[in-house]
Amino acid sequence: MARLAAASLVGTAIEFFDFFVYGTAAALVLGPLFFPTFSPVAGTLAAFGTFAVGFVARPLGSVLFGHIGDRYGRRPVMFASLVLTGCATVAVGLVPTYATLGIAAPVLLLVLRFLQGLGLGGEWGGAVLLTAEHAPERRRGLWASFPQVGPPVGFLLANGVMLVLSATLTEAQFRDWGWRVPFWAAGVLAAGGLLLRSSLHETPQFEELSKTGRRANAPLTEVAREHWRLVLLTAGALAVGYAVFYTVSTWALAYGTERLGVSRTTMLVCIMAAVVLSGIVTPPAAMLGDRYGRRPLCLFGCAASAVWMFPMIALLHTGRPTLMFLGFAGALLAFITMFAVVAAYLPELYEPRVRCTGAAVGYNLAGVLGGALTPIVATALSEGAGPPWGVAAYLTVVALVSLGCFALLPETVPARSEVAERVPAQGLSA
Repeated sequence: MARLAAASLVGTAIEFFDFFVYGTAAALVLGPLFFPTFSPVAGTLAAFGTFAVGFVARPLGSVLFGHIGDRYGRRPVMFASLVLTGCATVAVGLVPTYATLGIAAPVLLLVLRFLQGLGLGGEWGGAVLLTAEHAPERRRGLWASFPQVGPPVGFLLANGVMLVLSATLTEAQFRDWGWRVPFWAAGVLAAGGLLLRSSLHETPQFEELSKTGRRANAPLTEVAREHWRLVLLTAGALAVGYAVFYTVSTWALAYGTERLGVSRTTMLVCIMAAVVLSGIVTPPAAMLGDRYGRRPLCLFGCAASAVWMFPMIALLHTGRPTLMFLGFAGALLAFITMFAVVAAYLPELYEPRVRCTGAAVGYNLAGVLGGALTPIVATALSEGAGPPWGVAAYLTVVALVSLGCFALLPETVPARSEVAERVPAQGLSA
């Protein structure tokens, strides 16, 4: 289990490094480099628009790779998704700017971002199921949480590299070539991840499905016909996690540097410190999920997010590093209370034959609802003087909607769930 968890964590960290480094670049430099004819605000909105395309592609990737995972195994998904995301990320670092290529430059950026999202849409399902389906039932939440540590690690790698480059290069050097270095590094990281995953074995549950001939012939059709309500509920439930995370990691970075005049280095340090804290808390939170159930932690995380959004915006608007960190830390702790357990929760909601498709589609559809729109909406709502209370109101509404969706979902920990016995068709006790 330790080897499986490590391989899942490293691979997920690499793929999210690829995904997050684009978000950081979108907040800092992509606007003026690829949309120079726009105003500063419009350029940032356009850059976040290309950022959002990755989220739109993720559900499509979960459909494509989910079909592979449910038909041919979880293991092939982990290789194919890593190759696709790594190649697309390296290519982003090679795209000439608008000054060299004209309108073709942002178009290429858009296509490569789409391919990034397509690969990442498959990664989560493969990595999570590899650990969740190998894990013993009483520790499934803990072991499945390790792929969930991957996103914070990937974020720290992406922003750490950006921070070093920002601190050591002049502004001109950073804009000319410095921002491209993390994209080039993605190729090396992807090669290492593929090497680490080369010795992994298929999961026992998929091997059992293969032996008994119970694999789904058309997983997406089966999910759409029998589990559509579950997919919509999980997408709505997880939307707040994406909204909170990308408000902190992407929108706040742009808002702090452009509107508050805080240095890029200071903003990156504040955000990275909060992300470190959330990564440390992930396994203990998952252990609580094993003991007390997945659903209670998700409900608590949603409620905490709804309560904390206005204080977070107030603390951000001060522009003072310590207070901004406190605001970010509170938001990300609420976020990780939910997302520490969803790697075990979502697979348990679906029967094994369609689990890779169902869990991944629900998870990545939430990214469209919460991750793709939030930086764009937040940027539009933060126009004008004074604290951007509209952003806080928007996030609070998203949190309340997610709270309602979680309230409609069942518990899946067998000792705490009567639903697991009454609804075997959904695979709740698997």
